Amino acid sequence: MALDTAKKQEIISKFARSEKDTGSCEIQIGILSARISELTQHLKQNPKDHSSRLGLLKLVGQRKHLLKYLKKTQYERYAKLITELGIKDR
Repeated sequence: MALDTAKKQEIISKFARSEKDTGSCEIQIGILSARISELTQHLKQNPKDHSSRLGLLKLVGQRKHLLKYLKKTQYERYAKLITELGIKDR
């Protein structure tokens, strides 16, 4: 389940550090979070869809690694990002 282009552009413009920034950690985490929330809603309606559940777990793992990297390298940006996305700090 991919995001549509308009939604992706909205996320990019929200988290971009500069005008041409399209792949920073913040943007990648924002896109992954949007995909995770869509898949979560899908799985609430379709609880037996195990292949989507595996995809969700992979996305959560990717986001976890990116968050860990951002926390280790630039804590201020990490703290700002998790408050905007509503992600718990563990």
